[in-house]
Amino acid sequence: MGAAGDPHHDRRGLGVAVGLDAQAGRVGRGRGAGWARPTTPTVTSGPSGTASGNLGAVVIRAVVFDVGGVLERDVPAERWLGPWRERLGLTEAEFLAALARVDPDDVILTGGLSEAQYGRRYAAALSLSDAQLAEFMAGLWDWYCGELDHELIGFAASLRPRYATAILSNSADGARREEQARYGFAGLFDPIIYSHEAGLAKPDPRIYALLCDRLGVPPGDVVFLDDVQDNVDAAVDFGLRGLLHRSAAESIDAISSLIAGI
Repeated sequence: MGAAGDPHHDRRGLGVAVGLDAQAGRVGRGRGAGWARPTTPTVTSGPSGTASGNLGAVVIRAVVFDVGGVLERDVPAERWLGPWRERLGLTEAEFLAALARVDPDDVILTGGLSEAQYGRRYAAALSLSDAQLAEFMAGLWDWYCGELDHELIGFAASLRPRYATAILSNSADGARREEQARYGFAGLFDPIIYSHEAGLAKPDPRIYALLCDRLGVPPGDVVFLDDVQDNVDAAVDFGLRGLLHRSAAESIDAISSLIAGI
């Protein structure tokens, strides 16, 4: 999650949460997301593959997916926030300033604020009644969880049991409950690592170390799919095989090529 006003973020920032780019009108759910995308998926082999050092054929044992912007398609934040801005009679500048007060130290991603705590901060920042807060938070989770990418989920399911499948997600408290209730991720991915539970967030290399430890797989045997270039770069630096996500079809082709050793 980017801080409010950060021009580079994905949808895992809400101020939880909410990273807004005033000029572009974007809200992001993540830290350090670049909006530029290459024309094709970028795949980078890790240290154990033939691309980087004559160490034998590529062996893939696990495929790891980001959630926001990958397994879940982004939906426009304006659907959630626009009506509230009008309803509260705030200018865009006033609204952004209020949201910026929710998480000024950018700690939601790493578990520094519980859902109850950041909910109270939203209520204070926007002067919401209890009933309004409940409605606001329901809208927040509808936006946060986006729309399931059925093509990509189907592909992930097809990889099991031959390959381990996992989730590594920058997140806010409440995400596990909401995403499990809507999409049943626990039936398809193990482990599921949420940053707010781990106390670490991408692109911190320690979260990639935690991922490999939980998988019981060395970095070079892991494919990692994320829509944020900084997160992919950090994963590659750690030794994972990073893939920048643009669309389900392109990512499926790229993952399949890595698995096949092409």
